[in-house]
Amino acid sequence: MTPAILFLEKQQSPFTLHQYECSAQDDFGAHAAEQLQVPLDQVFKTLLTEGEQGAVVALVPSSGKVNLKRLAKAAGVKKLDMMPPAKAERLTGYKVGGISPFAQKKRLPVVLDASARQHAQILVSGGKRGLSLGVTADLLHSLLNAVIADIAE
Repeated sequence: MTPAILFLEKQQSPFTLHQYECSAQDDFGAHAAEQLQVPLDQVFKTLLTEGEQGAVVALVPSSGKVNLKRLAKAAGVKKLDMMPPAKAERLTGYKVGGISPFAQKKRLPVVLDASARQHAQILVSGGKRGLSLGVTADLLHSLLNAVIADIAE
């Protein structure tokens, strides 16, 4: 059990669990999509960014990348840059490739790409490599107070 799963269970939130063998060293989203045989744009990666006003979590499809200008605008901040992996791990309590948007060490603002609404369910990290959670965009919005905006390119 990861903190993300425990959090969702405590909230009595519906989710599906998807385990797979993870041998990737990078591009974890593409690896997950291939292993789980789902479209790449249905697997969302959790990216950590930072700026003068603090950190912001971006959830975007693994088929693309985050547009930092659009993310900053959606988060209501001036400018954001990608956070170094080691800092992201310290801040969230998860390892890169397994950073879940749920139950991070510190509650951070979350922006979810609007394309998530095109899917009945999207996959996000379950808190460790080789573990994904199937959730709805509405669940992410309600549990994480996530802003939904067009932030992917």
